[in-house]
Amino acid sequence: MPDYLQLIDELLATVALIEVTPDVFEGKSHDYVGSRIFGGQVLAQAIMAAAHTLEQDKPCHSLHGYFLRGGDINQPVIYQVRRLRDGRSLSAREVTAIQYKEVRGKPPVEQVIFSMIASFSPMEEGLEYQEDMPVYPPPEDLLTEQDLKEENVGKVPEALKSRFMRRRHVEIKPVKPRNPISPEPMKPKQANWLRIRELGNQPVAIQQALLAFSSDFYLVGTGLMSHGVSFMTSGLQAASIDHSMHFHRDFDLNEWMLYDMWSDTTSNAKGLNHGQFWQDGKLVATVQQEGLMRLRVPKS
Repeated sequence: MPDYLQLIDELLATVALIEVTPDVFEGKSHDYVGSRIFGGQVLAQAIMAAAHTLEQDKPCHSLHGYFLRGGDINQPVIYQVRRLRDGRSLSAREVTAIQYKEVRGKPPVEQVIFSMIASFSPMEEGLEYQEDMPVYPPPEDLLTEQDLKEENVGKVPEALKSRFMRRRHVEIKPVKPRNPISPEPMKPKQANWLRIRELGNQPVAIQQALLAFSSDFYLVGTGLMSHGVSFMTSGLQAASIDHSMHFHRDFDLNEWMLYDMWSDTTSNAKGLNHGQFWQDGKLVATVQQEGLMRLRVPKS
């Protein structure tokens, strides 16, 4: 099996939840970014948990979530769904993601790692308006993230090379690649083309879940750009605090999508980051995320 097909199988396994009891689901944890659960995984699984409780098949149109604790990839995540409202068009769900921490000599302690409210509504005819899609070089003219890693791997410390070179489950082509080893201060704006090729024909819930998964790549790092800092900078503590997403139009993750990102402020050890997903000239989704960004300078 080609490597990318195995990666797709792993993605689909991530969003294939197990129903434990009515409105309670279990999701497997995977190592996407290290020992802590990737925020995109929790977002994707929370969307799937909420979608499983809908009496009618409705796409999500908005979600607002908070990352409350770092999750452990060695433990599954339990998603408890509360049905807040089911109207003729709008349905609202509250999703609480829980893990159990082992405490020596005591029963496991329940910890809430994520909380989200999402709203679902069928697509319908209405007033239409959007700005024009930003103009960037097309994906055919750009190197993949993996190609760029090959070019920089010689500059990466030996202990980090294996993780640095790991293939993403989402194919990404940065429009203007940044040097992760020696970043320079620059305007906090970046764009990537991305897709999950050969994902196949998937239900809208899976498409939306995997777009939410993809939206957590690069976004929090946008706020670091103006400071000449990257995730490989010594002393950096960075994490997603919250994540909101609005789905505007249909899309297909099998095909290239433009992810345009920018940050307009950093303060109080936090950065506010924004993003838009575009496909075939259509604005299909909007994202906003606040990220923690503490830089601890070693004492001399």
